[in-house]
Amino acid sequence: MADAFVFDALRSPRGKGRETGSLHHVTPAALLKTLFDAMLARNQLGRDAFDDVVLGCVTQVGDQGGNIAKVAALYAGLDSRVSGITINRYCSSGLDACNFAAMKLIAAADDLVVAGGVECMSRVAMLSDKGTFYTDPDMIKAARFVPMGLAADLIASLDGISREECDQYAVQSQQRAANARDAGYFSKSIVPTTNDKGEVLLAQDEIIRADVTTELLAGFEPSFSEYGRHYEKPFKQAFPNLTELEYVHHKGNSPGMVDGASLVLLGTREAGERLGLTARAKIRGMKNVSASELLGLTGGIEAAKQVLAASGVQAKDIDLFEFNEAFASTSIKFPRDLDVDPETVNVNGGAIALGHAMGATGATLLGTLLDEMERRDVATGLVAISGAAGIGTATVIERV
Repeated sequence: MADAFVFDALRSPRGKGRETGSLHHVTPAALLKTLFDAMLARNQLGRDAFDDVVLGCVTQVGDQGGNIAKVAALYAGLDSRVSGITINRYCSSGLDACNFAAMKLIAAADDLVVAGGVECMSRVAMLSDKGTFYTDPDMIKAARFVPMGLAADLIASLDGISREECDQYAVQSQQRAANARDAGYFSKSIVPTTNDKGEVLLAQDEIIRADVTTELLAGFEPSFSEYGRHYEKPFKQAFPNLTELEYVHHKGNSPGMVDGASLVLLGTREAGERLGLTARAKIRGMKNVSASELLGLTGGIEAAKQVLAASGVQAKDIDLFEFNEAFASTSIKFPRDLDVDPETVNVNGGAIALGHAMGATGATLLGTLLDEMERRDVATGLVAISGAAGIGTATVIERV
């Protein structure tokens, strides 16, 4: 059985997910083309080198419809024999794309695969696919759909996580992200986005706000209290220990909507030797789980626990963690539940400061983690991410 190695990881800067954002006029295929070109150039690969392209994308309509993985491969000029598949596992899609690619390698179905994801939220708005899960009242009731922000409020209420703690965490995320940007920690993987004339449209992540304070955040109104009024009774029925539903999340301690794309180059040892590629890390373990659909955002925490058990590694033996900042309360809960030092988690900030391009984030986190592991010269890392309906995915990597 073959092993799966990571040879490279690239991403775009993340642009504001609004019409005023710097990447609004860049299509998802064009955003990916820039990354494909960079991946080929810096690894000295031909356009027929890859066997497959596996991309995550959550809202697969409009610019992102019609199998954006294959479409982007063709648009980037990859050889026609290079296949492509687009997957949707909600917010974990990009990490699942990497895991699916690794599975293909381990099974000897392929020997060099590009994985990653894309989400251009200024062009293709979240929920614009109008899925019945969140638009049809009968389906919402039967499937027990809960808006993610409200699920985060429920987690905070059950775990006793206060509004003040969430705001403090959000400020920390902004400060860490600003420091990482200014120190050049993202420069190894980030590829500036240019227009047809070669002019740089965006070179750094656009929504970091280093000047945010807890005093400023204290003035923001909760974002999900209107939804909550419809859910308070069923929540209390499902969780008898819930005394009161506290609304602690707002736009300042929630993940920002952005445009972004990411690519990770994975392959077998033999492919690396044949093509002159240097392996940076080995996939040590992968896990997908589904936790309570009501709690939603605990899936990534459960996936992290299970991938550690499956990999034969204890949480205390992991040097660095990346856990997607899908709201502050879940990010506070993650190190508590795993009993790890918070100073080893999201050391360069997360989606609260940098933004969450849903289909791309998981692969972006994998690259961010690997870059920081190399910078600190540490051996092991874990990426975990939660999605809607309780979904969670986690991956353990080990430097080689």
